[in-house]
Amino acid sequence: MAIRIIRKDDDPVLRKQSKTVDKIDERVLLLLDDMVETMYHADGVGLAAPQVGVLKRIIVIDTGEGLIELINPEIIKEDGEICDNEGCLSLPGISGKVVRPKRVTVKGLDRNGKETIIEGEDLLARAICHEVDHLQGILFTDRIIDED
Repeated sequence: MAIRIIRKDDDPVLRKQSKTVDKIDERVLLLLDDMVETMYHADGVGLAAPQVGVLKRIIVIDTGEGLIELINPEIIKEDGEICDNEGCLSLPGISGKVVRPKRVTVKGLDRNGKETIIEGEDLLARAICHEVDHLQGILFTDRIIDED
């Protein structure tokens, strides 16, 4: 495992679409391990593969309730609305109010290739949406309604 460099600000990789993971192999597992280590080292609650320069549909999240690793995540349900402050490891020093769903349901694959469905509320829902946005090349600043 290794701590990877988090891409910042205007790095063009942050604006690109990520590709679907077709096969979970040793490279994908190593990437997952490195992403987890990088996220914890940076004191983040989530990290998407593009943030470490890899255009693959992979995210990791830990809002304090335990680690979530998702390959090819897809939000399948959204409910409610909540506006709260948001920041990003790729945009240090920037924060602002962003409207996100209060609850989401996301499906994806775990590191063993098993389909998993996760329901998140409040901070977890926000983190899921934020990280899935990264996979589309969308940054939270694109959704900001009130900058701090």
